[in-house]
Amino acid sequence: MSAKARILDKLRHSLAGTEPLPDDFDETLVTQPWRYPPEQRIARLRELMEAVRTEIHLTSQTQWPDLLATLLDEKQLTRLLIAPETDHGRQLSEHWQRRSDAPALHAYDRPVEEWKHELFHDTPASLTGTVGAIAATGSLILCPDRHEPRLMSLVPPVHFALLRASTIHDNLYEAQRALNWRAGMPTNALLISGPSKTADIEQVLAYGAHGPKDLVVLILEDA
Repeated sequence: MSAKARILDKLRHSLAGTEPLPDDFDETLVTQPWRYPPEQRIARLRELMEAVRTEIHLTSQTQWPDLLATLLDEKQLTRLLIAPETDHGRQLSEHWQRRSDAPALHAYDRPVEEWKHELFHDTPASLTGTVGAIAATGSLILCPDRHEPRLMSLVPPVHFALLRASTIHDNLYEAQRALNWRAGMPTNALLISGPSKTADIEQVLAYGAHGPKDLVVLILEDA
Protein backbone atom coordinates (compact mmCIF):
# COMPACT_ATOMS: atom_id res chain seq x y z
CA MET A 1 0.00 0.00 0.00
CA SER A 2 1.35 3.40 -0.98
CA ALA A 3 1.79 6.25 1.50
CA LYS A 4 -1.11 8.10 -0.13
CA ALA A 5 -3.39 5.08 0.17
CA ARG A 6 -2.45 4.61 3.83
CA ILE A 7 -3.26 8.24 4.62
CA LEU A 8 -6.63 8.06 2.86
CA ASP A 9 -7.47 4.78 4.58
CA LYS A 10 -6.63 6.29 7.94
CA LEU A 11 -8.87 9.28 7.24
CA ARG A 12 -11.76 7.04 6.18
CA HIS A 13 -11.62 5.11 9.44
CA SER A 14 -10.79 8.02 11.74
CA LEU A 15 -14.45 8.65 12.63
CA ALA A 16 -15.30 5.03 13.35
CA GLY A 17 -17.18 4.71 16.65
CA THR A 18 -17.83 8.45 16.97
CA GLU A 19 -21.10 10.33 16.81
CA PRO A 20 -21.65 13.62 14.96
CA LEU A 21 -22.16 16.72 17.04
CA PRO A 22 -25.70 18.12 16.95
CA ASP A 23 -26.25 20.92 14.45
CA ASP A 24 -27.12 23.88 16.66
CA PHE A 25 -26.71 26.53 13.95
CA ASP A 26 -28.95 29.50 14.71
CA GLU A 27 -29.88 31.27 11.49
CA THR A 28 -31.04 34.37 13.33
CA LEU A 29 -27.49 35.09 14.52
CA VAL A 30 -26.36 35.82 10.95
CA THR A 31 -29.57 37.41 9.69
CA GLN A 32 -31.61 39.15 12.38
CA PRO A 33 -29.18 42.00 13.17
CA TRP A 34 -28.93 42.81 9.46
CA ARG A 35 -32.49 42.94 8.18
CA TYR A 36 -34.09 45.94 6.51
CA PRO A 37 -37.58 46.70 5.18
CA PRO A 38 -37.64 46.19 1.40
CA GLU A 39 -38.17 49.90 0.79
CA GLN A 40 -34.96 50.71 2.73
CA ARG A 41 -32.56 48.33 1.00
CA ILE A 42 -31.60 50.70 -1.81
CA ALA A 43 -31.07 53.56 0.65
CA ARG A 44 -28.92 51.38 2.93
CA LEU A 45 -26.80 50.11 0.03
CA ARG A 46 -26.43 53.59 -1.40
CA GLU A 47 -25.41 55.13 1.93
CA LEU A 48 -22.62 52.62 2.50
CA MET A 49 -21.30 52.59 -1.07
CA GLU A 50 -21.33 56.37 -1.47
CA ALA A 51 -19.41 56.64 1.82
CA VAL A 52 -16.46 54.96 0.07
CA ARG A 53 -16.75 57.10 -3.09
CA THR A 54 -18.98 54.90 -5.23
CA GLU A 55 -21.24 56.77 -7.66
CA ILE A 56 -24.86 55.57 -7.60
CA HIS A 57 -27.64 56.32 -10.10
CA LEU A 58 -31.25 55.12 -10.09
CA THR A 59 -32.74 54.28 -13.47
CA SER A 60 -34.93 51.69 -15.20
CA GLN A 61 -34.59 48.69 -17.48
CA THR A 62 -35.40 50.81 -20.53
CA GLN A 63 -33.66 54.06 -19.64
CA TRP A 64 -30.26 52.91 -18.43
CA PRO A 65 -28.58 52.93 -21.88
CA ASP A 66 -29.38 56.66 -22.29
CA LEU A 67 -28.14 57.37 -18.77
CA LEU A 68 -24.95 55.45 -19.48
CA ALA A 69 -24.37 57.45 -22.66
CA THR A 70 -24.78 60.68 -20.68
CA LEU A 71 -22.33 59.56 -18.01
CA LEU A 72 -19.75 58.49 -20.59
CA ASP A 73 -20.03 61.89 -22.23
CA GLU A 74 -19.70 63.74 -18.92
CA LYS A 75 -16.62 61.73 -18.01
CA GLN A 76 -15.18 62.13 -21.52
CA LEU A 77 -14.89 58.38 -22.02
CA THR A 78 -14.77 57.50 -25.71
CA ARG A 79 -14.51 53.69 -25.48
CA LEU A 80 -16.48 51.15 -23.46
CA LEU A 81 -15.69 47.47 -23.01
CA ILE A 82 -18.77 45.22 -23.01
CA ALA A 83 -19.72 41.55 -23.13
CA PRO A 84 -21.86 41.37 -26.31
CA GLU A 85 -23.28 37.92 -25.54
CA THR A 86 -24.96 39.01 -22.31
CA ASP A 87 -28.51 40.37 -22.25
CA HIS A 88 -27.34 43.85 -21.23
CA GLY A 89 -24.56 43.74 -23.80
CA ARG A 90 -27.06 43.02 -26.56
CA GLN A 91 -29.45 45.68 -25.29
CA LEU A 92 -26.73 48.31 -25.24
CA SER A 93 -25.42 47.36 -28.69
CA GLU A 94 -28.91 47.66 -30.19
CA HIS A 95 -29.48 50.98 -28.46
CA TRP A 96 -26.09 52.32 -29.58
CA GLN A 97 -26.99 51.67 -33.23
CA ARG A 98 -29.69 54.35 -32.97
CA ARG A 99 -27.25 56.96 -31.66
CA SER A 100 -24.72 58.72 -33.84
CA ASP A 101 -22.95 60.32 -30.86
CA ALA A 102 -22.41 57.16 -28.82
CA PRO A 103 -18.88 56.17 -27.70
CA ALA A 104 -17.25 53.19 -29.37
CA LEU A 105 -18.13 49.77 -27.99
CA HIS A 106 -15.45 47.09 -27.80
CA ALA A 107 -16.20 43.45 -27.14
CA TYR A 108 -14.32 41.17 -24.79
CA ASP A 109 -14.33 38.35 -27.33
CA ARG A 110 -10.70 37.19 -27.48
CA PRO A 111 -8.20 35.58 -25.15
CA VAL A 112 -6.47 38.30 -23.14
CA GLU A 113 -3.08 37.28 -24.56
CA GLU A 114 -4.21 38.52 -27.98
CA TRP A 115 -5.00 42.09 -26.89
CA LYS A 116 -3.34 42.60 -23.50
CA HIS A 117 -1.78 45.95 -24.47
CA GLU A 118 -5.10 47.34 -25.71
CA LEU A 119 -6.92 46.15 -22.59
CA PHE A 120 -4.42 47.65 -20.17
CA HIS A 121 -3.60 50.87 -22.04
CA ASP A 122 -6.50 51.77 -24.36
CA THR A 123 -9.63 50.68 -22.48
CA PRO A 124 -10.80 53.48 -20.18
CA ALA A 125 -14.11 51.95 -19.05
CA SER A 126 -16.10 48.73 -18.87
CA LEU A 127 -19.66 47.64 -18.22
CA THR A 128 -20.59 44.46 -16.36
CA GLY A 129 -23.67 42.98 -14.83
CA THR A 130 -24.08 41.79 -11.25
CA VAL A 131 -25.93 38.87 -9.69
CA GLY A 132 -27.03 40.86 -6.67
CA ALA A 133 -25.97 43.06 -3.78
CA ILE A 134 -25.84 43.06 0.02
CA ALA A 135 -27.47 45.94 1.88
CA ALA A 136 -25.80 45.16 5.22
CA THR A 137 -22.28 45.73 3.87
CA GLY A 138 -22.93 47.89 0.82
CA SER A 139 -21.47 45.33 -1.58
CA LEU A 140 -22.09 44.22 -5.15
CA ILE A 141 -21.94 40.51 -5.99
CA LEU A 142 -20.26 39.56 -9.27
CA CYS A 143 -19.72 36.07 -10.61
CA PRO A 144 -17.27 36.41 -13.52
CA ASP A 145 -17.59 33.87 -16.31
CA ARG A 146 -16.39 33.36 -19.87
CA HIS A 147 -18.63 36.18 -21.11
CA GLU A 148 -17.54 38.69 -18.47
CA PRO A 149 -14.10 37.65 -17.20
CA ARG A 150 -12.66 39.00 -13.97
CA LEU A 151 -10.42 41.43 -15.85
CA MET A 152 -13.45 43.40 -17.04
CA SER A 153 -14.10 44.64 -13.51
CA LEU A 154 -10.43 44.87 -12.56
CA VAL A 155 -8.43 46.53 -15.33
CA PRO A 156 -10.33 49.52 -16.84
CA PRO A 157 -10.02 52.69 -14.72
CA VAL A 158 -13.80 53.18 -14.66
CA HIS A 159 -16.17 50.29 -13.93
CA PHE A 160 -19.89 50.65 -14.65
CA ALA A 161 -22.05 47.97 -12.99
CA LEU A 162 -25.72 47.19 -13.57
CA LEU A 163 -27.73 46.11 -10.53
CA ARG A 164 -31.40 45.11 -10.48
CA ALA A 165 -33.08 46.49 -7.36
CA SER A 166 -34.94 43.22 -6.85
CA THR A 167 -31.62 41.41 -6.31
CA ILE A 168 -30.52 43.52 -3.33
CA HIS A 169 -30.50 41.20 -0.31
CA ASP A 170 -30.40 42.11 3.36
CA ASN A 171 -27.26 40.14 4.21
CA LEU A 172 -24.73 37.66 2.83
CA TYR A 173 -26.54 34.61 4.21
CA GLU A 174 -29.75 35.50 2.42
CA ALA A 175 -27.84 36.28 -0.77
CA GLN A 176 -26.22 32.83 -0.66
CA ARG A 177 -29.61 31.19 -0.22
CA ALA A 178 -31.21 33.21 -3.02
CA LEU A 179 -28.34 32.33 -5.38
CA ASN A 180 -28.54 28.67 -4.30
CA TRP A 181 -24.82 28.44 -3.57
CA ARG A 182 -25.51 25.38 -1.44
CA ALA A 183 -26.21 23.44 -4.64
CA GLY A 184 -23.06 24.72 -6.32
CA MET A 185 -20.68 27.53 -5.48
CA PRO A 186 -19.56 29.72 -8.39
CA THR A 187 -15.95 29.23 -9.45
CA ASN A 188 -15.33 32.92 -8.80
CA ALA A 189 -17.46 35.24 -6.67
CA LEU A 190 -16.56 38.87 -6.01
CA LEU A 191 -17.87 41.23 -3.35
CA ILE A 192 -17.19 44.81 -4.44
CA SER A 193 -17.96 47.69 -2.09
CA GLY A 194 -16.24 50.57 -3.85
CA PRO A 195 -13.39 51.62 -6.15
CA SER A 196 -9.93 50.22 -5.58
CA LYS A 197 -8.02 52.02 -2.85
CA THR A 198 -4.90 51.58 -0.76
CA ALA A 199 -2.71 53.54 1.64
CA ASP A 200 1.07 53.54 1.78
CA ILE A 201 3.22 53.54 4.89
CA GLU A 202 2.40 57.22 5.46
CA GLN A 203 -1.34 56.40 5.38
CA VAL A 204 -1.99 58.45 2.26
CA LEU A 205 -5.15 57.11 0.65
CA ALA A 206 -4.90 56.52 -3.10
CA TYR A 207 -7.54 55.26 -5.50
CA GLY A 208 -7.00 52.99 -8.49
CA ALA A 209 -3.82 51.31 -7.31
CA HIS A 210 -5.07 47.74 -7.70
CA GLY A 211 -8.19 48.18 -9.82
CA PRO A 212 -10.69 50.81 -11.03
CA LYS A 213 -10.37 54.26 -9.54
CA ASP A 214 -14.07 54.91 -10.17
CA LEU A 215 -17.06 52.63 -9.60
CA VAL A 216 -20.42 53.69 -11.04
CA VAL A 217 -23.50 51.63 -10.16
CA LEU A 218 -26.71 51.89 -12.16
CA ILE A 219 -29.58 50.52 -10.09
CA LEU A 220 -32.45 49.33 -12.25
CA GLU A 221 -35.60 49.90 -10.24
CA ASP A 222 -38.51 47.53 -10.73
CA ALA A 223 -41.27 48.80 -12.97
